[in-house]
Amino acid sequence: MSSNVVLGDLGVVAGFSASVVAIGVAGFGLARRDQALLRLTRRLAWVVAGGGLLAFIALERALITRDFGVAYVAEQGSSTTPALYNFAAAWSALDGSIVLWALVLGGFTVAMAWKFRARDGDPMFGWALLTMFVVNAFFYGLMLGPTDPFVPFDAPVGFDGPGPNPLLQGNPLVAFHPPMLYLGYVGFTVPFAFAIAALVTGRLGEGWLVEIRRWSLFAWGFLTAGIVLGAWWAYDTLGWGGYWGWDPVENASFLPWLTSTAYLHSVMVQERRGMLRVWNLSLVCSTFALTILGTFLTRSGVIESVHAFSEGSVGPLLIGFFGAVVVVTVGLIAWRGDRLRSPGLIDSPLSREGSFLANNLVLAAFAFIVLLGTVFPLIAEAVNGDRLSVGAPYFERMTMPVGLLLLFLMAIAPVLPWRKASGELLSRRLVWPAWLGTAALVFSVAIGARGVAPLVAFGLGGFAAGAALRQLVLATRRHGPRGLFGRANGGMIVHLGVIMIAVALASSNAYLQQAEFSLAEGESVRFAGHDITFEGIRTTTFDERIEQAALLDLDGNVLTPAVNQYVLTGRAIGDPDTDTSFTRDIQVAISRLPSETGGNLVFRVTEQPLILWLWTGGAVMALGTALALFPGRNRRNPTDPVSWATADGGTAQAAAAPVPGADAPREPVGAISRTDDAGTPAPAG
Repeated sequence: MSSNVVLGDLGVVAGFSASVVAIGVAGFGLARRDQALLRLTRRLAWVVAGGGLLAFIALERALITRDFGVAYVAEQGSSTTPALYNFAAAWSALDGSIVLWALVLGGFTVAMAWKFRARDGDPMFGWALLTMFVVNAFFYGLMLGPTDPFVPFDAPVGFDGPGPNPLLQGNPLVAFHPPMLYLGYVGFTVPFAFAIAALVTGRLGEGWLVEIRRWSLFAWGFLTAGIVLGAWWAYDTLGWGGYWGWDPVENASFLPWLTSTAYLHSVMVQERRGMLRVWNLSLVCSTFALTILGTFLTRSGVIESVHAFSEGSVGPLLIGFFGAVVVVTVGLIAWRGDRLRSPGLIDSPLSREGSFLANNLVLAAFAFIVLLGTVFPLIAEAVNGDRLSVGAPYFERMTMPVGLLLLFLMAIAPVLPWRKASGELLSRRLVWPAWLGTAALVFSVAIGARGVAPLVAFGLGGFAAGAALRQLVLATRRHGPRGLFGRANGGMIVHLGVIMIAVALASSNAYLQQAEFSLAEGESVRFAGHDITFEGIRTTTFDERIEQAALLDLDGNVLTPAVNQYVLTGRAIGDPDTDTSFTRDIQVAISRLPSETGGNLVFRVTEQPLILWLWTGGAVMALGTALALFPGRNRRNPTDPVSWATADGGTAQAAAAPVPGADAPREPVGAISRTDDAGTPAPAG
């Protein structure tokens, strides 16, 4: 038997056993209030993570050494696969992806145990860690059953595997996009664990929010990066001229992004005013539940997608776990319903909290539209056997007005103070954003933009950008570069990235031009003001594939779209080429080679404006998220009953209880507050 099989099995068994033991030890320690047992669970976290690390190392070692004695390597590895794609093959199929999931989850468990190492005797931390161990046990259990990545294989002499799916061998982003998504997906387990702990212990003030503030933002940032990189991969690899097709697996990652975005906005209302407690708990739990639903959609085989893994027996277990998460969280929220009543009320719709509530309702509507379009075909097939398809027209038609409304709210919310805004205040703060929105609209018309929806998007984009830039200018004028740090102003930079993406989406969809041509060698064609000449075919042989690239002259620049014939599988995969600039992209993809048509090259040309803005906007969002992770100059912390543990195991209930790590008290709920012109909270008065 392969040594990698032994090492991998040892890691999986160690991780599962440590998770189960930790569940028992933590449960007994919480019941007995035994701090020694609770300290032991923190140490067991290292064993859980160590098991995942050992399993991942064994899998990568097997792939790197081409150990075909491991069935996973025999199915996904090959002696001819380039090193980068061979390494990424560890998460290119179902079984290996669960290993990566366990590795990341174990890492978060250890990070959480280390971060809160001074709070071993705190029941809230104990319950949060117990929840983490339950999730760990589930995923390790999958590896002991239907997704065992270390099944031995008796490879015949001279055996060579087929390598990963050819679609996953043509773009280096495959090495970064899935791990980014996993860091986001799995990262939301920590907020979920603390939400469960708050519900179980009854410590339902705002203290638990302080615990998960940065954890939530960290996970959201990586999920955002993963989605953007996935869109970039699709654009560069699939060659259909698009980047987002409302594929069910794409939607599966977008749904938790929507609910977590709503949470990051509404949590500020709870921290500041003590409101929206049920809503925030529901959003945290929904985000985690949707990551499990997304895992089910990706790995169960119930859908057909370029992103989905092959069908297996893991589907019922995943949907069962999803159902258990929903039942437990709904039951706990219903049980604690009386204690979740908010002490504050929204004084006026024209207020920061009013705009955040509106933002949350719109994001919830967006999520519902996407969820309905994604799961309705599955429900219909399960009920009556009909195979239905909900395509891009449904999603685009239904989500466009919602997206425009979100842009409007992004323009209004940053200038609103807490509690109530006067008309005079709004007119003063909105004048420059309104002028910028008008200028953006006029400029768009001047350069030839037409159509109601894109023009509205351009105008609202300028309006929202003006509001964000206004706050950033005021913050840096007052505090210098330090004013860019913190959730408020880091969030404004994130807004700028979102606006860039929204404008790019509107323009690239509205002004897309696409055509297909058939040319003999030496012939030319004119498309969208560009001259394209077919100059011939170049054939290059690599170890794993034969590349046939067309040489196309585009206004003096040579593009080389290709078709790759993979030797071991015989599959032919297209590889488009793109001429990129800041204002437009021209992408060329081969439809049929001259050898297939008797002499002519058939190719598709797509021109879209502002595609580069999508990837630049994603980078701006990543920068804003990083800045938001650092504390700002005006950190505010809740003073509703926070329920920090006391020496006797009870809870502190003082209305102004200090939060460990806080550097400034927060105004009591009910006090009248104001916001200065930089959007920074000022002292109550």
